[in-house]
Amino acid sequence: MIDEEPQLEAPRPVGYVPPQAAPPVPPPPSRGSTSTVPVAALVLLILAAGIATAAVTAAIVTFAKNSGARSASATGTVAASSQPGPSQTAMPLTSIYKQDGPGVVTISTEQRRFGRPGQGIGSGVVVDGNGDIVTNSHVIANAQQITVTFTDGTNVPATVVTNDTTDDLAVIKVSVAASKLHPIPLGNSDTVLVGDSVAAIGSPFDLPGTLTEGIVSGLHRNNPGAGISAHDLIQTDAPINPGNSGGPLLNTLGQVIGINESISGPINGNVGVGFAVPIKQVLKLLPNLGGTANQ
Repeated sequence: MIDEEPQLEAPRPVGYVPPQAAPPVPPPPSRGSTSTVPVAALVLLILAAGIATAAVTAAIVTFAKNSGARSASATGTVAASSQPGPSQTAMPLTSIYKQDGPGVVTISTEQRRFGRPGQGIGSGVVVDGNGDIVTNSHVIANAQQITVTFTDGTNVPATVVTNDTTDDLAVIKVSVAASKLHPIPLGNSDTVLVGDSVAAIGSPFDLPGTLTEGIVSGLHRNNPGAGISAHDLIQTDAPINPGNSGGPLLNTLGQVIGINESISGPINGNVGVGFAVPIKQVLKLLPNLGGTANQ
């Protein structure tokens, strides 16, 4: 029998630490087990999240209020315009037409120009319950006879009360029952802004009760090409054609801010450039209104 040599252990480096056994791995949670986060810690997390959410919400609300205040300040001129203010509501066109349409009349004239008889067609605005109607001076120029036609088809004669050729405005008067008169409220042309929505009612090409819409395209305009001396006019792209002269230019509250007067273009028809005499000029002819109510 041969004796075996004893097995010698290999030399180890200085500082050698024998490997330790790995800690036991906990078994995975069984199906249906719950989280091991303590309930108290979970409650604290929820409270912290709620506080953070409340803080963010408060910051958003504050920002929105500040932004709203800045927006109101930036657009504060809207409330000062002829458009609805904070306590007013813009009227749809259907309501404007229903309210103001009966107060717009057709004016027909028998004229004599260059020794020949002729006829003219224009529009007018009933401004009070006394039978006063505002129109353009050029609508009644050289008229030997003036006839006013109401929306129900009634024809009545009219007489001239005031004729201001400088501002191209005139006031004529009819004698009818009060039930025939539907005065249109007057607005403030000094607060009109470029971009304001407007509507026009009149009798273009002898088509009574025609409604068109647009915006205010410019202010303080002149239209010398039309042979009219009126100045400081309101420019609009609301379609205006022959026969619209003397009719109202209305804001979104259904108030008259101007009297449609003329157009500018290469043809005798609308090309998107029309003009109206500011209603402030009309008030000069109607001192009895005092620049206020005309109902």
